[in-house]
Amino acid sequence: MRTAILGPAQRAESLASMAERELDVLVVGGGVVGAGTALDAATRGLSTGLVEARDWASGTSSRSSKLIHGGLRYLEMLDFALVREALKERGLLLERLAPHLVRPVPFLYPLQHKGWERLYAGSGVALYDAMSMARGHGRGLPLHRHLSRRHALRVAPCLKKEALVGALQYYDAQMDDARFVATLVRTAAAYGAKVANRARVTGFLREGERVVGARVRDVEGGGEYEVRAQQVVNATGVWTDDTQAMVGERGQFHVRASKGIHLVVPKDRIHSTTGLILRTEKSVLFVIPWGRHWIVGTTDTDWDLDKAHPAASSADIDYLLEHVNSVLAVPLTRDDVEGVYAGLRPLLAGESDATSKLSREHTVAHPVPGLVVVAGGKYTTYRVMAKDAVDEAVHGLDLRVADCVTEDTPLVGAEGYRALWNARARIAARTGLHTVRVEHLLHRYGSMAEEVLELIASDPSLGEPLQAADDYLRAEIVYAASHEGARHLDDVLTRRTRISIETFDRGTRSAREAAELMAPVLGWDEDRIEREVEHYEKRVEAERESQRQPDDLTADAARLGAPDIVPL
Repeated sequence: MRTAILGPAQRAESLASMAERELDVLVVGGGVVGAGTALDAATRGLSTGLVEARDWASGTSSRSSKLIHGGLRYLEMLDFALVREALKERGLLLERLAPHLVRPVPFLYPLQHKGWERLYAGSGVALYDAMSMARGHGRGLPLHRHLSRRHALRVAPCLKKEALVGALQYYDAQMDDARFVATLVRTAAAYGAKVANRARVTGFLREGERVVGARVRDVEGGGEYEVRAQQVVNATGVWTDDTQAMVGERGQFHVRASKGIHLVVPKDRIHSTTGLILRTEKSVLFVIPWGRHWIVGTTDTDWDLDKAHPAASSADIDYLLEHVNSVLAVPLTRDDVEGVYAGLRPLLAGESDATSKLSREHTVAHPVPGLVVVAGGKYTTYRVMAKDAVDEAVHGLDLRVADCVTEDTPLVGAEGYRALWNARARIAARTGLHTVRVEHLLHRYGSMAEEVLELIASDPSLGEPLQAADDYLRAEIVYAASHEGARHLDDVLTRRTRISIETFDRGTRSAREAAELMAPVLGWDEDRIEREVEHYEKRVEAERESQRQPDDLTADAARLGAPDIVPL
């Protein structure tokens, strides 16, 4: 299918187009649920707009554990419906919707008690596999297996011998969460949705009680737009209550924010061929393979401070290190940590005081005519949330609307991906790139990797890796600005790539090279390059300072020392 280009010209055209004529649906919020909602609406033939105040996935949707999973621990809570739904979505993503972005990942669950624990945990994992197979979408993953202690230590030599008496190994899936959202947005745009990031909703348009659109400010260009729509969908995650307040009506539910932090450490610091899942007193702890790194997470604590930039404190980092080191033969130290990131989960409030027990299920409401609110849920079930939100919006439209088709609509890059994967050695020979580089591009872009390769063909210097982050090619930086909607250096180093968490310098050594590559695409002069680099360096220093603070309050204050960049 034709892929949409999200460059500066397309963004300007989208904003102008949204203001010209009434839309069927305007979606507010460019995280995974908002992007999924825009795709659902567009593929039903509805005229659709999508606006995001900052960058695509800049909130929760770029700061997750990067797992597509059924939620094994929800079986223990007897939440079978949520697990069944999530396992179906996991299968669809792996096999049909996004095989280029979502791939299997093994996990080892160490057993600490003989006899009963193997029976108890084993029956749970067996049920997990059975529920997956019953949905008809589990055949792409190996079944779980029981391991003796000796076998488990061969698979994961990093573990202390005394930390386990045996183990279970099972499979889930993972993806790059920010890249997934960017691909969702491009897919929605390819089906006709008008999309614009850095476009902030400052208020809603009303006619009597009815919401008939939104006032949108172009954060980049400074213009103000009135975007009219028959139905507006509020998909703003942890900002749901704030967005709802603009309507002047009390919401039918509230969303609480729960903070989860993750550490990124180099691959050689943990000697294992599999991920790990460990029980803690509050939740579970994952050690997740991530390219040449591991992701260790997560925490689960209430957060009522700045939502845009949740901060990881020194106490958070110590908590993760203490718990993972309880099973590692060679403990991790602060010096092993390359990156730290914190995200906020949107949880439906009211069920319990403990955030780890709040519902991961979602809800949809129509609080006033013309406005639909969707909130809660988990990343894996974004498509179901989007379907439910559009189904609700359709009730307020004066036309016949087709049923949801996203279950059968692959994301851009999926079509032809497997054929290109099979031909990766031939592509490497044709382009002069190493086969590993071609595999890297296919995993990130699927069949759209051909567009990146075209940039290299026109300028061979773009086929070179970044000097201080050699996992990424220079062409990927250009492509992020020209095709993927990146507007700032921070967008590229933090979300289009993950350089900000995958290097010990947090991306500061790559900042100038990346900014100079973006400059011709975005029309930056030398002064703008300097400001982008300076802002990024200040952001990194503020994050480092926050991670030295003892608690949330002081960490939040330190992180807010670096303001968001606003173009002059």
